[in-house]
Amino acid sequence: MAAVGPSGPGAATCVTKVMLSVSCENLLDMDVFSKSDPMCVLFMNSSGSYWNEVGRTETISNCLSPKFTKTFVIDYYFEMVQKLRFELFDIDSDSYNLQDADFLGQLECTLGQIVSSSKLTRPLVHKDMTPAGKGSITICAEEITDNRVVRLEVAARKLDKKDFFGKSDPFLEIYKQTPTGWQLAHRTEVVKSNLNPVWRPFQIPLQSLCGGDVEKPIKVECYDHNNSGSHDYIGAFETTLAHIQQSVQTYAVEFECMNSHKKQKKKSYKNSGVIIVKKCQTVKQYTFLDYILGGCQINFTIAIDFTGSNGDPRTPQSLHYINPQGYNEYLAAIWAVGKVIQDYDSDKMFPAFGFGAQIPPTWQVSHEFPINFNPSNPFCAGIEGVVGAYQQCLPQVKLYGPTNFAPIINHVAHFGMQAIQQQTASQYFVLLIITDGVITDMDQTRSAIVNASRLPMSIIIVGVGGADFSAMEFLDGDDGFLRSASGEAAMRDIVQFVPFRQFQNAPPEMLAQSVLAEVPGQVMGFFNIMNLRPPNGDAAPSDHSASAPPGIVP
Repeated sequence: MAAVGPSGPGAATCVTKVMLSVSCENLLDMDVFSKSDPMCVLFMNSSGSYWNEVGRTETISNCLSPKFTKTFVIDYYFEMVQKLRFELFDIDSDSYNLQDADFLGQLECTLGQIVSSSKLTRPLVHKDMTPAGKGSITICAEEITDNRVVRLEVAARKLDKKDFFGKSDPFLEIYKQTPTGWQLAHRTEVVKSNLNPVWRPFQIPLQSLCGGDVEKPIKVECYDHNNSGSHDYIGAFETTLAHIQQSVQTYAVEFECMNSHKKQKKKSYKNSGVIIVKKCQTVKQYTFLDYILGGCQINFTIAIDFTGSNGDPRTPQSLHYINPQGYNEYLAAIWAVGKVIQDYDSDKMFPAFGFGAQIPPTWQVSHEFPINFNPSNPFCAGIEGVVGAYQQCLPQVKLYGPTNFAPIINHVAHFGMQAIQQQTASQYFVLLIITDGVITDMDQTRSAIVNASRLPMSIIIVGVGGADFSAMEFLDGDDGFLRSASGEAAMRDIVQFVPFRQFQNAPPEMLAQSVLAEVPGQVMGFFNIMNLRPPNGDAAPSDHSASAPPGIVP
């Protein structure tokens, strides 16, 4: 879930937060042997002609009429015209680079238009405003008035076998009842080749599930996943959250998964399997501000790429060349991001490291050296201190290689590991890596990121120069979670990649806004998943917590 709102001095008083959910119909089919794999990207017009990316939905494979489960949360200002642009892309590569994707159409509108309609359906158009085939987009808006979430553990047994040569690959879709019909609230992961699946625990905002009304009907549908995008319907049931909460206190509550079509055809039909809710817990979800105001400290570390691919710093062609005005892209990125993040760091002392250079006195290559050359105290006083240390370090090192990210990621992860032992949300670590885009230790970096995803840590990568950043896009797991070379999945998406040159002609605050956009959600998401409360806050009240006694579910 992406969240954004106007920032900076003079921002109007926020009226409310609005959640936007997106679905489409009849998208253009850009693939020859299959259907398009659509993803929706939301942009907001922040100043003049500049559009800032708010967030992205998941990618849905082989589907021309997708219902996206990932939503956008936006601060709604009644007195402001907030221009939005929804762009649809066919994603066919692992990099999720929009430049490599086929454009499927767009809609420009204002947030006010969506809010006043509550459900807005419009045709999609190309960049030149001609119709994008018969494609349309529907955006539903809902004010967020409840910050509770429902945590669920769900399994099934004896589901129908849908695949001729193997077992079914089941997944669930959970729907909320609205005045205009059923609205998708959550889609589970697919469990491969299993008629008795156990899905990973998941959580759904209470508002998304039932609008805060535990007596409102919810519907659960079960499907067998097919790579073609035409998923086989297994069955469904309807219930209420109140019924689940009440029933699961004693036993795991079971629901017959019914296929009405099969029931009409076969007199002996009993069901298409049983869906089992093993645990249901409704809890308050702390916000980013709850954690900050409750004493959570954001620790900011900077890592600077000193590899030879940057070019000789003494020549104007080098990315490290500091021009007569005292500017280069590395400095600009440090200033833009640092000025925002330093407000959340009480002592404003920032450790700053370099990697990929030969350093004195031995001239050995180092992948994590303090740019002030003081290993026992790598901290710089404020962003001004980081800038000063960088300027003094540059002529003292020899740019070399290779470009290894894993050592500096593991360095910060070590402190994250120590922090999580405290059992409260006391510290969160943000690593800013500024690089020219070439990366050597991709497998080690992937493993380091997967490990760091289980820690209170985020990684921001700012790409300087005009190199190929496809490797960085790959690490930024906006769609699905990054996996290590051995196949281990990250617990959450912790990497945000931004190419600096997209912001060269934009106000400096636009770079900071884009770079830091995902951090509040990552902080909030991690601590809520880990059930860690703010150090100075009250324990999160559990409104209703219930689970089946051990041993009830086989």
